[in-house]
Amino acid sequence: MHHNWLVTDDGQYRPFGHPHSLEPGQYYRLYRFLTDVEDILATFHDDISRIEAITPLVRKLLSSSYWLKTTALTPDPEKGWASRDLYQEHEFPLTLQMVTWLPGPEIAPKTYDTWGILALVSGQMRHELGGPSLGVDPPQPEPFTQDLILNPGDVIAFTHHTRHRRITLGETPTVALALYGAPHLRP
Repeated sequence: MHHNWLVTDDGQYRPFGHPHSLEPGQYYRLYRFLTDVEDILATFHDDISRIEAITPLVRKLLSSSYWLKTTALTPDPEKGWASRDLYQEHEFPLTLQMVTWLPGPEIAPKTYDTWGILALVSGQMRHELGGPSLGVDPPQPEPFTQDLILNPGDVIAFTHHTRHRRITLGETPTVALALYGAPHLRP
């Protein structure tokens, strides 16, 4: 059974949407996906609404575009991962990548300062979740308090201040489709 998980800025998570996608009636091309996502960005202005509207399209793209599932990269042994941009354009407000991680080592905690959606294609991954410690200026990170295990077909989505750490499980590399919005620029 596949899952959609939404992780909010406070490090809490909950299921959302319908994690099952039907095969599209026609081929769902990458350019159509990007145009549909741009339309959603123009319509919705908060992270959660955007994530809830875009996630079914991510599932539709993966179920329709077999080539995405066959584009695994060989990770750099020193970094432990590799990524390939699927689309780049000057001032385009999205990052869309295929990412492959080697099994094993923890990856340093991340906060992308934007919303993001990660759809697991193969392998297994654990996400440790935590939020900022509010009431302290500047906010200090709280310890990771929750774990979430992802399997192929699972989607995890993050609001823009979510703090998490990925740990790749198992003996084989983990492959995912990653979509990130434009970072919130700080003054």
